[in-house]
Amino acid sequence: MNILRAGHDLTVWNRSPEKCKNLRAAGAQVARDMKSLAANVDILFVMLSDDAALQEVVLGANGVLAYLPAGSVLVEMSTVSVAVSAAISEVAKAKKIQYLSAPVSGSVALAAAGELTILASGNHDTYQSLQPVLLAISAAQFYVGEADHARVLKLAINMMVGFSAAMMGEALSLGLKNGLDRTTMLEVMGASVIASPLIGYKLEALKACDYSPMFDVSQMAKDFDLALEAGRDSDTPMPLAALVREGWSALIASGDGKEDFFKYVEMAARSAGLHNE
Repeated sequence: MNILRAGHDLTVWNRSPEKCKNLRAAGAQVARDMKSLAANVDILFVMLSDDAALQEVVLGANGVLAYLPAGSVLVEMSTVSVAVSAAISEVAKAKKIQYLSAPVSGSVALAAAGELTILASGNHDTYQSLQPVLLAISAAQFYVGEADHARVLKLAINMMVGFSAAMMGEALSLGLKNGLDRTTMLEVMGASVIASPLIGYKLEALKACDYSPMFDVSQMAKDFDLALEAGRDSDTPMPLAALVREGWSALIASGDGKEDFFKYVEMAARSAGLHNE
């Protein structure tokens, strides 16, 4: 929607056609399938849930790389592994298609406001040529290198985001077990040195014990798996990430996989013998 508002021509496709209705009403063209989409655009943005979906949509027999014309640009914005991104880069290069890794950081609300943060890596000239479109959807853009550096940086950031939920869970549990009021603690934390945009964004939901998913537990578990895989591949010890990853497994096992990842706070409280206090 922000690309449209910036005055760019836009064609979209989704395997669930009803998800394109608002964009069509706002002036976007809706492609009948991936082939017709890829064959008729200069720049193609892709954002998918995981490696498997990305491989099917981009690298599959009927994927977009089979139809994108030489000289076009593929901008891949998913949070995925370095390995699948490198595979896409190799195929794109062989087909003379420009490829930019550009995962994003930010909430659903920031996406709607056009205030995402973009982490980009790949050919610098390609990155520079895309500035008018990237500026339409983001408040900050960082070019971080020629290779797949953006993938690793996004995983590192998401890992720290996940740590925040685990940290808040233990801190709140300690306070509650010692008689502190939940709302008071959260207000003080939000005004303390530990405050961050993420904590500020989550404060009201945490006060209300509202875990409506903005980014769910199963998605965070996937990102931790990718981060740990990158750590193994580069011989990087990551004991904290491994420990917190077990927490995501526990939440999924208890039926909370589709809750917001800050449900980690309630898991910590339950472990401390607290129940919705």
